[in-house]
Amino acid sequence: MPTEVLMPALSPTMEEGTLAKWLVKEGDTVSSGDLLAEIETDKATMEFEAVDEGTIGKILVAEGTQAVKVNSPIAVLLMDGETADQIDTTSPPSPKVPKASDAATEAAPGGSPDKAAPPPPATAAPTTAQRVRIFASPLARRIAADKGLDLGHIKGSGPHGRIVKADVENATAVAPKVAAAAPTQPTASVAASGPPTDTVLKTYADRDYEEVALDGMRKTIAARLTEAKQSIPHFYLRRDIQLDALLAFRSQLNKQLDAKGIKLSVNDFIIKACALALQDVPDANAVWAGDRLLKLQPSDVAVAVAIEGGLFTPVLRDAEMKSLSALSREMKDLATRARDRKLAPHEYQGGTFAISNLGMFGIDNFDAVINPPHGAILAVGAGVKKPIVGKDGELAVATVMSVTLSVDHRAIDGALGAELLQTIVTNLENPMMMLA
Repeated sequence: MPTEVLMPALSPTMEEGTLAKWLVKEGDTVSSGDLLAEIETDKATMEFEAVDEGTIGKILVAEGTQAVKVNSPIAVLLMDGETADQIDTTSPPSPKVPKASDAATEAAPGGSPDKAAPPPPATAAPTTAQRVRIFASPLARRIAADKGLDLGHIKGSGPHGRIVKADVENATAVAPKVAAAAPTQPTASVAASGPPTDTVLKTYADRDYEEVALDGMRKTIAARLTEAKQSIPHFYLRRDIQLDALLAFRSQLNKQLDAKGIKLSVNDFIIKACALALQDVPDANAVWAGDRLLKLQPSDVAVAVAIEGGLFTPVLRDAEMKSLSALSREMKDLATRARDRKLAPHEYQGGTFAISNLGMFGIDNFDAVINPPHGAILAVGAGVKKPIVGKDGELAVATVMSVTLSVDHRAIDGALGAELLQTIVTNLENPMMMLA
């Protein structure tokens, strides 16, 4: 019988997607690896490849329509000898399978959970496929079912580890292990963080307003930050940084780099200062992983980039090893592609530390919310002229920038966080040291 093509999970945080553009039409013949569609996730627009060969018998979801849950049917693929007349458009969608839990992987906490699949009969032990999300093509699932195979014991060779036809054809059945049911973990939801929708609508029933539907990115931001603020024990460390030496050094470097078309920003120096500080205070280069800490060796620094309707935090990997000009070029490229929603998942996932700079908007200081599983985030305010007391006790005027380090107390203690922030301050107030 015809095979359903399901909405794929194109990133660890993806719960649903929107068909931005179909690249095939009904009647087209496709092979494994052919591009089928462009799918808009909560973070980016990505291409979706076919994992089986066949003919597109029917497109079930039109372009630009409402978001579709992962593992829901979006099209029907016909194999050799099958016809469109065999498509049963009245059959229910394939059951959605809960996502696997992995404490060491950055995933979107909370969100609107899929409805659970119907439980198996009481006499049947739960299979791996019922406990975790298995990425497999419909044809591979059909062959596995015919052969009595547990897909949880098969390694996929398709895109993103997806199990395809070739993986199951020569596989042999393995008896599934019976495992104790995992304890239910509380999840955050967008609606649970405030009064019920009906209550809010009644409150403003006599006022004029525009109702704005939440897109995937806004839902993810709401769920992630709600859980982050509720579950991460934040503490805050604040410092003022004198920028005059850095501004003079930056001006000198930019004159020398002008012929190469490179212009360093203050933010480039901040990225470099944080990356080097994580190397000097390695115990603070850590993330919380549920039942353990992960202390990274490289300095992978994320930088918040505002885009229409939300934000990205692209990650500059091995930032401690890169020159200021290299960091500047990479950051400009990541920011440009972030605003176009063209970043690949590996470019905005990971990292141990983040920077959020609102100084260009005239904000003096603020407290940023940690983006899990990061251990800390530095909130950067504007550099403004202020009176200071000089080393000789006389009053002077200096350009001062206020920063706040938000720290996850589970991963970093107070004294360790203070040491990290002091090292960042030292780097920025003595910028030539960062080139040594």
